[in-house]
Amino acid sequence: MGVAIRTAGEGDRELIVRLLDEAFQDDPVSGWVFPGAEDRRAKHPRLMAAFTDIVLAAGRIDVTEDGSACALWLPVPADEGHDAEDEGPAQVREAVDPDNERVERIGRLTAAIHPTGRAHEYLWMIGVAPGRQGEGLGTVLIETVLDRCDREGLPAYLEASNARSRRLYERLGFEPAGPALDLPDGPSMWPMWREPRPHRPA
Repeated sequence: MGVAIRTAGEGDRELIVRLLDEAFQDDPVSGWVFPGAEDRRAKHPRLMAAFTDIVLAAGRIDVTEDGSACALWLPVPADEGHDAEDEGPAQVREAVDPDNERVERIGRLTAAIHPTGRAHEYLWMIGVAPGRQGEGLGTVLIETVLDRCDREGLPAYLEASNARSRRLYERLGFEPAGPALDLPDGPSMWPMWREPRPHRPA
């Protein structure tokens, strides 16, 4: 599949935020964080903006040249463990929706199940424009980084937020990395891990 991919920069921020907002408006986890549809339409873009800013500063965002899909990756060093005192989730809540405890809670819950002890690439989010889903764009974006992981001997990690994405990740070599995270009174998220595969030169 001939899809042109580039690394997003600061100038792409609004494009990425809009793309993630559209892609995740109907996602079960977004619906749990913002249960009311009107509230979600108003505040969900702020959460996507916070995530975009974090990854632009500390990771890498790949985007298709036509702006229809993007993937947010963070490199996680081997010695980075879960810190109960981490202020990141609280800072995101303050910036996005101070009255919504779930904005902070989702960050703390996912941090608590995140594997530690080995350096890896963390696929934080992947978003495909609603009208372009099912075309294989997400697969191409992910495989670009997984190929590099294989060359460098790096594992990869993610949390699947719905059954459809979980099946995609399984096809790409991800396996369950522990029990599902059942959000309180909400949907499940599935932690998934992929060991690097032996690299075969083209």
